[in-house]
Order: sequence, then structure tokens, then C-alpha cells
Amino acid sequence: MALGVAGVAALLSLSVFTGATADTNSDDVSALNTFYTTVNSSSQLTNWVPQNGDPCGQSWLGVTCSGSRVTTIKLPGMRLKGTLGYNMNLLTELSELDVSNNNLGGSDIPYNLPPNLERLNLENNNFIGTLPYSISQMAALKYLNLGHNQLSDINVMFDQLTNLTTLDFSYNSFSGNLPESFDSLTSLSTLYLQDNQFTGTIDVLTDLPLTDLNVANNQFSGSIPDKLKSISNLQTSGNSFSNSPASAATAPPSYNPPSKPSPSRTPSHSNNNNSPSRESDTNNGGGDGKSSKVGGAAVAGIVISLVVVGALVAFFLIKRKSVRRQKGCDPEKNEHLSPLASRKIKQLRPIRAISLSPTAKELKKNVSMNLKPPSKIELHKSFDENDPTNKPAAEKVNVSCIRATAYTVADLQIATKSFSADNLVSEGRFGRVYRAQLCDQKILAVKKINFSAIPGPSDFFVELVGSIAKLNHPNLSELDGYCSEHGQCLLAYEFYKNGSLYDLLHLSDGYSKPLSWNNRVKIALGSARALEYLHETCSPSIIHKNFKSSNILLDDDLNPHISDCGFADLIPNQELQESDDNSGYRAPEVTMSGQYSQKSDVYSFGVVMLELLTGRKAFDSSRPRSQQSLVWWASPQLHDIDSLDQMVDPTLEGLYHAKSLSRFADAIALCVQPEPEFRPPMSEVVQSLVCLVQRASMGTALSNEWNSCRFDESGDHTF
Repeated sequence: MALGVAGVAALLSLSVFTGATADTNSDDVSALNTFYTTVNSSSQLTNWVPQNGDPCGQSWLGVTCSGSRVTTIKLPGMRLKGTLGYNMNLLTELSELDVSNNNLGGSDIPYNLPPNLERLNLENNNFIGTLPYSISQMAALKYLNLGHNQLSDINVMFDQLTNLTTLDFSYNSFSGNLPESFDSLTSLSTLYLQDNQFTGTIDVLTDLPLTDLNVANNQFSGSIPDKLKSISNLQTSGNSFSNSPASAATAPPSYNPPSKPSPSRTPSHSNNNNSPSRESDTNNGGGDGKSSKVGGAAVAGIVISLVVVGALVAFFLIKRKSVRRQKGCDPEKNEHLSPLASRKIKQLRPIRAISLSPTAKELKKNVSMNLKPPSKIELHKSFDENDPTNKPAAEKVNVSCIRATAYTVADLQIATKSFSADNLVSEGRFGRVYRAQLCDQKILAVKKINFSAIPGPSDFFVELVGSIAKLNHPNLSELDGYCSEHGQCLLAYEFYKNGSLYDLLHLSDGYSKPLSWNNRVKIALGSARALEYLHETCSPSIIHKNFKSSNILLDDDLNPHISDCGFADLIPNQELQESDDNSGYRAPEVTMSGQYSQKSDVYSFGVVMLELLTGRKAFDSSRPRSQQSLVWWASPQLHDIDSLDQMVDPTLEGLYHAKSLSRFADAIALCVQPEPEFRPPMSEVVQSLVCLVQRASMGTALSNEWNSCRFDESGDHTF
């Protein structure tokens, strides 16, 4: 009997344990589902599924768990494309993430990384632009490898990363001085910075416990600190150090292009046992010594000349191969190399990018507390005026006609507290937005543009500013000023403290009151007027291309202000088309051809109207597959009054007029038509919404009055 009880107890214990193991934490499941849907080679991920599933219990490839929590994800060399999921921060127990040697990227590294990582390996992908500031807060991080990407700006504070032992930034496009916060990396033993465009000195590394340091092929100058010279594995070639140690012997051959032989080595050629001069002496039986010396010298000279010519030819051949390999081709086979294969080939260093931010020491020297705009802006002046890569362009842009304040870098550094994380408002495709408070208490939103989004020098940016400054509509985000000096690209807008429509609808903090129906119609109307202005008033007309609820900012009275107007041309259609952030707002023709038009903006506007009506996200991977796309789920129900009532945002609690809701749904149905020619122009959408607002303010319930707000669904869109 006792044995039977023990056996039953054992079985119960086993079943409980098995059930706990198979029940993966819901946040972890959500994060992995999102990751699965954002990579385009998901067929490689054995046992993974886009909905729900059980990563821990079903042995998803590369996933390791402890109990119900995911602790490691290792997917190197899986030919994955796309990017990391937007909600990786839900993986709070993840200690290691390794997706190296894939094709992920084409955009910035997402901001919401797992917060408690100890090892992060994104090596040999296609990530570009700026490092997310969230890395600054990963206090547990021990290993960080971002080598072999296309990253250009660090923007990370290393003060909290005292556990970091290995840091690899090699083979990127980082520029400017090393961050001063590097001196906080008190556990760092391995640091790889080779093949970037770093400038300045390496003094900040002096007191770090380094045993392996590679700074080769940058633009460092000054002297190498004595403490660093004692590092057992030190590589410094390809810089302009004044006291560079003889590191050629320890540096890899790829870092040392062929060079002319030194004259001091000439005797070794002439005295070689196999040299022609020695053979001549032997054949002549030791003949006339003087003529022998003259003949030997002549032959030696010829040999040296041949060596020099050979070295030069070899040098240019290697250069030529490097250029072709940098373009992704193997010169031997005349075929494209995979990213994994090209990783092993040393690429030529790309053109030096200008540093995004001066160091704190430079700021202390140059900070001006006067926030008045300077009388003259030297757009082309760099920190190093002798640097040939920073020479001014032949023509300077005329800034006198730009209707916006010209701020200095120092002004905006002070106003944003050096672009601190505490002042970070949002992060998007074009850069990060920071809250800035000027000394006169004026509040601004400063957008720090990614260099990867700017296709040319500062002249292009100033032309962009000039175009944006000409836009003038009460429902557009108002440009207050800009900064274009020392390579900076900064825009200052009016600050709207109610944030974005997306935040208000989908990220409720539990304290904000839900939007009333009248406010939703008002937001739709103001947004429609902004698009009408861009499409039908501006000459030439402007297509937004990136219209979505996160780009609708709300002021104190919940009036909408559209942001990112005039930015679309910074990003090619194809790249914008493939953005995961825009997936729910993309018109069908954009998905198929990548071509944007006024009618694709109308479609995106219809999706935002659906968000206002339902309270749902444009695309929500956490829902069942049939409900993930808001348009696909909602469109069949827009003309069914019973279904329509079921679709309405439950936070409205039925406080809306049925006729108003029906006419709002009619407008949506036309805006999200699959065929662009059947969508109305924005001017007609505006008229319809104006009618709704007027009827609501009159409080009328007469059917004929509401019917006057109906679209003509014949396709002519006339009232």
C-alpha cells in the first residue's frame, strides 16, 4: 500500500513537473511569435509557429529554457532575413541572444532588446545607423559583438556596463572620438575596434585591464599610452600614431598592404647566395674586382627596381580585388559572394562619416549659454579643418530664407541634457526624438536624424529643412528650428505633451481617460485636412508615405498634428515598403509594386480611422491569424450594423450616435478599397467628416440629415 501511494505521488510529481515545463511564459511566447513573423526565412526555424505555441515544451530550434522561461536563443548562420522583433524586451530572463552570421538588419537595431542579457552577438548582419540607447542599461552584459555590420553612431553610455569583458565594434562605420564613458569598462579584457573611422586619441583606454586590443585601420592620432604598449596582443597599424610600436609582426597580413622595400635592405639582396651578382663573380673566376663591384651594383639596382615595380603592381592588384570584393563580388569567379563568405575578406574602409556628437570635453570648451540663434552658421566647418574628407562643397546653401530658428549644437545639447535617456521621447526610422527645455522654458521636441537617412552632405539637409519650413497648416507638426553644424542633423519641433494617437489608443497607462467619440471624429477630421493640404494645396503635391497613428501628435486640446511630413524621400520606396512598422498601413499596390501615391496615403488614413473606430492596432501579431490585419478583419463587417456595433472600441461604452458611426464606417470602407481608383480624394473625405462634426454639434437625429453625409459609392465620390 505504501509503495502504491509512493508510486502515485511520483506520478503526480512528474505530471506537475511536465506541465510546468510545457507551459512557457506568455510574454516569452509573444516575443518569440513576433520574432518569427519578422524574419523572412522562418522555414529554417524548426518547430517554431507564428501563433501561441510552446517554445519550452516543443523544443523550438535554438531555444533553451529554465522552467517556463526562455533563457537562451542561439540561431547563428540560419540565413534569417528581416529584423529582430519589436518586443524582445519581454524576454526578461534571456541571458544570451546569438543571431550572428545571418542577413538581419537593413535598419537600426531595435530599441527594445532583452534587458538582462549577459551575451549579445549580432555579428555579421546588415544592421545600420545608431546603436539603441537601451544597451546602456544592460548592467549584466559581459559579451557584446556587433562586428561586421554597417553601424555608424554609438550613442551608448557605458557607465553601467562594468561587467563587460569583451566588446567587438570591428568592421563598421563608427567615427569620431571614442566615448569618454569607455573608462567605466573596468572588466574589459578584449576590445576590437579595427576597420572603422574613429579619430582622436586612445587615451580613454589607458587604465582598462585589456589583454587583447585591436585599433588597426582607423584614423587615430596622438601617442599610444605606455600602459597600452605592454598589452600582449596589441594591433595598431593603419593609424597616425606618433609613437606606434613595431606591431607589423603581430598584425594580420591583411592589415599591411605591400610597400616599397627599404634602402637599408639593399645589401641583403646583393649578398644573397642566389643573386645574379654572386653568380657573375663565380663565372668570371673572381676577375677584376672593380668591374665586378660595378657590375654587381648595376645588377643589384635592376633587382631593386624590379622588386619595387612588382610591389607596386601587387599593391594595385590587391586594391582592385578589395574594391570588387567590397561590392560583393569574387574577382576570381566573377560572382556575388554571400555575406558569410565576404566576412572573411578585408574590405576597404568606407568614406569617413562625420561624428554625430562632440565629446563632453569639447562641449565644456565651446558651450554657449545664449540660446539666441547665431548670426552666421558655418555649415561646412568641421572639428578638424585640415581633414581633406571635410572640405566644404563648392556651393553653400543659402539659409537666409529658411523660416526657422538656427540653433547651435551646444544649445540643443544643453536643452536635452546631452540627449540623455531621461529625455528620450520616441525612436523611429528617421532618428530619435528628445524633449528639450530651453533656458526661456520653451519646450521643444528635437529629432536627431540618423546619418544613414541622409543621402548627402549638409547642403542636402539644409535644403530639406527649407522645404519642411515652407509647410504651413494648423494640423501639421510645426517646425521651430534646426541645427546643421559640425555634421549634426537636428530638427526642433513644437512639443505636444499628449504624445501620439498610437500611444493614447494602444498604450494606456490606466490614468488617461479614453477618447470620446466626438474627439475621435475631430482627430480624424484634422488629420484628413493635413493630408488634403499636402495633396491638393502644396505645389508640387506631397505624398506622406508614412502616415500612421504614431505620426499623429496630439496637443492639449487633442487637436492632431501630423509629423514626418517631407521626410519620405529620404528613404527609397522599397525600403519603406519592407518596413515592419508600416505593415498594417500599406496599401495593396504598395505591397505589390512599391509605388506610393496620394491614393496610398488615403488607404493609410482609412486604417487610422479603423484604429479610432475599433481601438485595435493596424497589425497585431498577438491575435488569431484571421484578426491580425485590422483591414482584413474589419472590412467585411463595415456595412453590417450589428457587426459594426460589435467592432466598436469597448472603452466608448456605447456613447456614440449610431448614424455617426455608420457614416464614419462608410468613409473607412471607401478609403481602404483594394483598388486605388475607387478611393476618394482627401478633399471629399474632409467634406464627409465636416458633415459628421456639424450634425453631431447640432445634436440632430434625422435620417435625411445624416444621409447628407454619405459618400456616393458609385465611384464618382460626389455629394
